[in-house]
Amino acid sequence: MAPPRITLSLAADGLFEMWLNPEGRDLLVQKLKALTVENEHFHLGPAPVGELEVATTAYREGDRVLEWGKVYLRTDEWDEKYFPHVLK
Repeated sequence: MAPPRITLSLAADGLFEMWLNPEGRDLLVQKLKALTVENEHFHLGPAPVGELEVATTAYREGDRVLEWGKVYLRTDEWDEKYFPHVLK
C-alpha cells in the first residue's frame, strides 16, 4: 500500500486542482466525514504541521503548489448569522 498523497495546486491558467492517490482520497474522505459542529475544521499542510498532510511537489511544470489551508464545515445557520452574503 502506498502512502497517502494529496497535492493541491493552481495550474498555469489559474484552475484549482486536487491530485489524490487512492490512499490520499480515503484519508481526505475520512477527515471530511469527521467534521461536526463541534469539530468544524481541519488544517492542510506539509508534515509535520498539517493535520492532513499535503505534498509539496507539483505534478506539472508551471503549477503552483498550495501548501497551507483549512477546510471548514459551515452550517446554513452560521452563514446566515456571520456571512449572509454567501446565501444569496
